[in-house]
Amino acid sequence: MHKDELLRLHEEMVTIMEYFRDRTDADPELFEPYARLDVTPDDVHMSKSEHKHAVFVLGNALAKAMSDDEFSNAGRVGKRMEELAKDAEGNL
Repeated sequence: MHKDELLRLHEEMVTIMEYFRDRTDADPELFEPYARLDVTPDDVHMSKSEHKHAVFVLGNALAKAMSDDEFSNAGRVGKRMEELAKDAEGNL
């Protein structure tokens, strides 16, 4: 995936995050790991690896927001995103 495509994906995922964050039943702490990264789609100067890591961390949070438990489809996606985020973090 090219960096410009990754930035677009990151931007779309942030839009979805904002939807979940604004819902009253969403856990406000759910997106804290992503917020602590301080990497946004607008940060084009940051490396592709940093954006990739941010996308996986955000993907994990989104999957958790959509899952009922860790065994649901979204829960399994969240678990895989968590693994990918750890791998991506190792490449920073």
